[in-house]
Amino acid sequence: MNWLTNFVPPKIREWVRKKEIPSNLWQNCPSCSQLIHHRDFKANLNVCTSCGHHLRIGPSERFEILFDDALFTRLEPPAVVQDPLKFRDSKRYADRLKEARGRADKEALVAAYGKMGGRDTVIAAQNFAYMGGSMGIGVGAAFVAAARHAVASQAPLIAITASGGARMQEGILSLMQMPRTTIAVDEMREAGLPYIVVLTDPTTGGVTASFAMLGDVHIAEPGAQIGFAGPRVIEKTIREQLPEGFQRAEYLLDHGMVDMVVPRHKLRETIIRLIDLLMRPKHGRPQALPPPEGDAAA
Repeated sequence: MNWLTNFVPPKIREWVRKKEIPSNLWQNCPSCSQLIHHRDFKANLNVCTSCGHHLRIGPSERFEILFDDALFTRLEPPAVVQDPLKFRDSKRYADRLKEARGRADKEALVAAYGKMGGRDTVIAAQNFAYMGGSMGIGVGAAFVAAARHAVASQAPLIAITASGGARMQEGILSLMQMPRTTIAVDEMREAGLPYIVVLTDPTTGGVTASFAMLGDVHIAEPGAQIGFAGPRVIEKTIREQLPEGFQRAEYLLDHGMVDMVVPRHKLRETIIRLIDLLMRPKHGRPQALPPPEGDAAA
C-alpha cells in the first residue's frame, strides 16, 4: 500500500484513478489501418476518411442513407420452413440460425419501402453479417415479396447485394432460389418498372449468377469484390496468375460488367437520378408533320 491509498480521501482517489477508455470509440480501417473516431466514421457513412475504403454495413444503415428523411417501413418477411433438411455439420443448422438472428436481422435479406426523391421505392438489401449473406429459402421468399410489392405499388426495386453465395445447409433448395428470383425480376420487367442493382463487397456465388446481374443498371461500390468463384479457385483451375484488381469493381467497370462505380456518399443522388430517368412517362411516337401548304397545293 502506498501513501495515495492510505491518506488521500476516497473522492480525490476516484478523481485521479485512471479511467478506462471504451473500446468502441475508435474504428480501425482494415485497408490502411488508420484509426478513425466513431463519430467521424459514422458521419462519413462507414467509409474511411483516409483511404476511402468502404466498410460493410447492414440493411438498416442502407435504408437510413437512401430513403428520404431516413423514413421507411420494413416488409415483413414471408414465413418459410426453417430447417428443411434437418442439416447438421459441426453444429445444428437450427442453432446457427438462432445465433445469426441474435447478431443481425431475421434473414439475410431485408426489404423496406419508402420514398426516394419523392417517389415510392422498394429496397431489398442483403446483410453479410447474417451467415455471410448466403441465399436460402428465406432470402428467395423475401426477394420475391419485395418484387411483388414493387409491382403492386408501381414502384422501382433497388437490390443491394452482399453475399457469399448459396446456403449449403439447405442443399438444392437454396439453388432453386436462383430461378425463383430470376422470375421475380422478369415480373418487374413485364410491369415496365426499373430494377437497379447495387453491388457491394462481396457479391459472389449464386447471388451473382441470379438476381445480382439482371438489373437494368448495375452500380458498384468502390473496391467491391464481385464474381462467381473466388480468385484462388480460378487460379488453381486455369493455372495462371490473375491480373491485378481482378473481380474488383473498377476492373469490372473497365471490362463492361458494371455500368458505374459510385462512392457511398453519392449513391442516393445517383439512384434518384436513374429512377427519374427510367420512370419518365413513355410517349408514343411523334406523328409526321403535315406537308407545307405549297406542296399540298401542288
